[in-house]
Amino acid sequence: MIGGKKILPRPGFSVVLMITWILAHQSLDPKTLAIGAVASLLLPAFTQHFWPEALRVRRAGLLLKFLGIFVYDIIVANLQVAWLVLGPSSKLRPAFLEVPIVLENPMSITALSAVISLAPGTVAANLSGDRRTLLVHILHTKDEERAITRIKERYEGPLKEIFE
Repeated sequence: MIGGKKILPRPGFSVVLMITWILAHQSLDPKTLAIGAVASLLLPAFTQHFWPEALRVRRAGLLLKFLGIFVYDIIVANLQVAWLVLGPSSKLRPAFLEVPIVLENPMSITALSAVISLAPGTVAANLSGDRRTLLVHILHTKDEERAITRIKERYEGPLKEIFE
C-alpha cells in the first residue's frame, strides 16, 4: 500500500487491460509489452476513485452454473428470435414488462440489466427511481406473468444468491 491506496487496486482489470493491449497490437514485442504493462498498472490506480464498491462473489459454484444457463439461454434466444423475425410479423406479441426486483446492490441490479439486455429479444429499458421495478421490453410473449417469473427465477434469484 502507498499512502493508504493499493498498488494494484483492480488486479483483474489490470490483467484484462494487458490482454486487450496485446490483442489490439497483435505483438509480443518488448516495447509493446512494456507500454501495455505500464498502462495496465497505472490506469486502474488513477481511476480507482471512480469505481464503485467491488461486487463480491458469495457462491462461485453457482456463478459458474448461472453462466452456463445464461450461455444456453443466449443460444436458444438467438434461434427463437431468428424464427420470429423470419416469420410473419403479425405473430409477434411484443410487450413491456414491469419486473419487481428485490436486488439491492447497484452492481447486482446492473448485472441483472446486462443479462436481460444481452439475451436476444429482451432489453432492460428503465429502472424505477426507487430501484424496485425494472422495465423490460420483450420481443414476443404469450404470457407476461410467466415471462416475469422466468426472469426472476432464472436470473434475479441466482444473482441475489451469488452476489448479495
